[in-house]
Amino acid sequence: MKKIPLFLLMLNTFIVLLGVGIIIPVLPAYLDYFHASGMAAGLLVAMFGIMQFFLSPIGGRWADRFGRRPMLLAGLIMNGISHLLFAVADHIGLLYLSRMIGGIGLGFSMPASMAYVADVTDRENRAKGMGWISASVSLGMAVGPGIGGLLAEISIRAPYYTAAVLSLLAALTVFWLPETRRSQAHGQGAAPGPEGDAGFFSSIARSFHAPYFILLILGFILHFGLMNFETAFPLLANDYYAYTSREISIIITSGAIMGVIVQYFLLSRLIRRYGAVRLINGSLFLAACTLSLLLAWGDLIYVLLVSMVFFASQSMLRPAISTLLSTRAGEHEQGYVQGLGNTYMSIGNVFGPLAAGVLYDVRHTFPYLFGSLVLLLGMILFAARERRAKRESADQG
Repeated sequence: MKKIPLFLLMLNTFIVLLGVGIIIPVLPAYLDYFHASGMAAGLLVAMFGIMQFFLSPIGGRWADRFGRRPMLLAGLIMNGISHLLFAVADHIGLLYLSRMIGGIGLGFSMPASMAYVADVTDRENRAKGMGWISASVSLGMAVGPGIGGLLAEISIRAPYYTAAVLSLLAALTVFWLPETRRSQAHGQGAAPGPEGDAGFFSSIARSFHAPYFILLILGFILHFGLMNFETAFPLLANDYYAYTSREISIIITSGAIMGVIVQYFLLSRLIRRYGAVRLINGSLFLAACTLSLLLAWGDLIYVLLVSMVFFASQSMLRPAISTLLSTRAGEHEQGYVQGLGNTYMSIGNVFGPLAAGVLYDVRHTFPYLFGSLVLLLGMILFAARERRAKRESADQG
């Protein structure tokens, strides 16, 4: 495992997500400044997710064709431009444009980042590498909101200018990263793998028949469950448990810190001991149980502990899924497959909040019960698929 490039990539990822976290506390006040409606806020979130959804497979394929560094650099620069546009905007139309550019930037950079990890780690250490990158994401998102709240006391636009500067600083770190894309046969730069120049919809259609399709579905289920929680929990905590904003912030921040600890210190050991397949099944079951257990009692300490277990289970899932995706993909389609994974996860980011909002309006317990059901269904489907694959392998052997 090449530790220096991996640590540079971790620093890069942390800086980017720190910038994203910084803007979270001031976004509602910033939208009030523009007299934006709830629908406008929803459109801003949706535009980011939609652009990420469409661009992730393309970004992944281009990372395989042109290299990891160019796509990382392009994504980070676009991320910086997105934050800068948000900071200088004097019309809500610029906010929409900003979020679209940000979604494209993330669609370019994230598949390249995950493919880079696959390049610089062997199979034995890949889970550790994926866990470290995920820990950088979690740490940036945990630390960022606190800094954003302090910056907002200077100016409501200060967090966005800071996020833009951080993105450009992260872009500078790319120049210290060695390129890791493996040369293609005969030195050609053609897109590797069977997908070639397949369009977006063709890539999605082909993914249905890929051996790693169930892992893509798990990526969707993971983010559906996580966004389901993040959307419904503040509503439940405020409406039924009467928590203050400070108490809600403590619960979410504590969960994020727990995720960092699990990803950085425990994940690789758990995968070595139990294997990625068993860890995924166990994490899905634990996440489903804790999501429902949040409804059992409104005591602050109880909810804090259950939420930390939920975040811990979620924090094991993404790097474990990314690790299996990487090992089951071809050597020259790492970026493409990670881009597909990012696309399926972004679908969960879009539909998770929508489902939570609709179900919460019907009954406050429904988002949690439905989220638990989806997670359990994912566990059953994945376990069944793995058993069938083992039988087929034994028959062929």
